[in-house]
Amino acid sequence: MKRIAYVFGGLAAAGAGTYLVIYLYRWQWQRALICGVLLLVVEVLLFGVVLLGRLTRIEDRLRDSDRRQREMDARQQDVLTRLRQPPEAHEEARFRWLEDPADRTYVFVPVLMVTGVLLSGLAWVVQRIASATGKPAERRLAGRLAVLSAPDPDGADDLPELPPIGSAPSRGRTARLAAVSVVAAALTAGLVAGLAELTQTREEEPNLNEATSVLVQVDMRGPDMTASRRALAAQQVWERCRDSTSAPLRHATLGDLGDGLFAGVVRPALTQHDRMRLRGCLEDTTLERAHLTVVGIGDADADDD
Repeated sequence: MKRIAYVFGGLAAAGAGTYLVIYLYRWQWQRALICGVLLLVVEVLLFGVVLLGRLTRIEDRLRDSDRRQREMDARQQDVLTRLRQPPEAHEEARFRWLEDPADRTYVFVPVLMVTGVLLSGLAWVVQRIASATGKPAERRLAGRLAVLSAPDPDGADDLPELPPIGSAPSRGRTARLAAVSVVAAALTAGLVAGLAELTQTREEEPNLNEATSVLVQVDMRGPDMTASRRALAAQQVWERCRDSTSAPLRHATLGDLGDGLFAGVVRPALTQHDRMRLRGCLEDTTLERAHLTVVGIGDADADDD
């Protein structure tokens, strides 16, 4: 479930971020704000999923630790109870030959003494063999534990540099990590360069045409949306976008062509950047139950009718 949440959260965040950049490029601020809020919500959701996973793992560790502690306490209590129990009398554990009459003859004690002597000699032989063969193993063990010993204060500067703890990474893993790093750096550089190219402010050439004509389609929702309401909505949106361009649209008119189509004429003619800003403002309307779509936009010469 967590992996599915991560996948869907990552896809949602990527989509919201992509459309955020697109709407900012199109000068559609309301849609950009919505995508930004959605991106923020997805990021908070992913952060909550990660935090919940961490808390769940911490709770599991604490639960296991408490269980092991309870088991250890129970074992200690059991051992302590056994140690505190009074010793029981075991009459049958004594040597029976001590209770027998003294006029009987036994060979148990001499046999036991001879066996002890033989076992002592055998143990001495084993000890000599072990001491002769254990010196190389002790030297190897001392070499392994040398890295954990404290350095001598007098000769600390003369110690050789110790190798790093842990196995060295393999060549294949290093190559894969380097390839992924190079690809990620290239993608990041391309994304930054593309955004810089799209959002860079450049000096535009003036439009030498006489005027710019804009054709918009107004769609209304609701049963009582008449032609007068549609014209009023179109006029409100048009007036709201008069100051969206670099030059205020003082000499701009909007006419009704019927069937929800309206035509606007802007003088002087707009530059390419001002066209994009005007289109984004018209299509990013926030008027209730109304939506405007720019059907076409182009320049008009003085000789055009």
